[in-house]
Amino acid sequence: MAEADLTRWMKAHVAGFRGPLTLTRLTGGQSNPTWRIDAASGRYVLRQKPVGKVLPSAHQVDREFRVMQALGQTDVPVPRMLGLCTDDSVMGSMFFVMEHLEGRTLWDPRLPDMTPAQRGAIFEAMNDTIARISLVDPLAIGLGDFGRQGGYVERQVTRWSKQYRASETVRIEAMDRLIDWLPQNLPTAPEEVRIAHGDFRLDNLMFHPTEPRVLGVLDWELATLGDPFADFAYNVMVWRIVPGIFRGLGGTDLAGSGIPTEDAYIDLWCRKTGRQRPANFDFYVILSLFRIAAIVQGIAKRAQEGTANDPKAAEMGKVAAPLADIAWAMVQR
Repeated sequence: MAEADLTRWMKAHVAGFRGPLTLTRLTGGQSNPTWRIDAASGRYVLRQKPVGKVLPSAHQVDREFRVMQALGQTDVPVPRMLGLCTDDSVMGSMFFVMEHLEGRTLWDPRLPDMTPAQRGAIFEAMNDTIARISLVDPLAIGLGDFGRQGGYVERQVTRWSKQYRASETVRIEAMDRLIDWLPQNLPTAPEEVRIAHGDFRLDNLMFHPTEPRVLGVLDWELATLGDPFADFAYNVMVWRIVPGIFRGLGGTDLAGSGIPTEDAYIDLWCRKTGRQRPANFDFYVILSLFRIAAIVQGIAKRAQEGTANDPKAAEMGKVAAPLADIAWAMVQR
């Protein structure tokens, strides 16, 4: 019984833990199964590698644990890490336990239930958080070996092209074109080496229950050492995605909404980080759209194989083609 084995592990490895405990599966995350632990000593969150066959280099919860533990020494808001278990016999696969943050997850970037001032404050907090991440020196917090130094953008193009091909279920013409176009249009400027979250977006942040303040950045499973422009562009692509396809702002009239324009948001980040916006910034946004299309294609493949974490996984796969079309339309402009 998983709960009995987990109780024994928690007693041995998590300071201050007292049982008994109950496990509740949390919904929303598409990739790594996530559980809430309710125990006599309080609440915890457990993140687990999916049980069964997974793509190579995916679902490395030990890396997720390591990066959040290291960032605990910085001004980047992350939950406190409490323990990592690499013994598959406890839960069927590797997992880690972290503190439970009591707050809000905001799924719709249009923030329909908020006033313009509230929306503006949320976007400012999100921008400030990704700016903080991009300013951390990985060497200073023991993450100098967390990924390869330099060549990040080229490796991303190669990696996601391969991951997409490995999980292809139907032919998507725009993805084929992007796989050809991206390697031929790589930025030539030298890359800064910083921590790249890899999936930084509004719904991967836990906000304070009432204040426009980020309590924790979650879902670090794609984190590595990377280019800060590429990581930030993934956050910016929300302005390109039409709400009907995925959670986005594309085509939304932002006038009077309190939500900044794409340009204003990019300029704010550049001011906060002291960086100059590159002329080819759109390349990074195109790459980001390509990446998320490849990611949702992987979810679709897992649905087909019966190993998906989320019951809506098959539906998710249908957005790969529209995302690729948006990216290819940007290329053609």
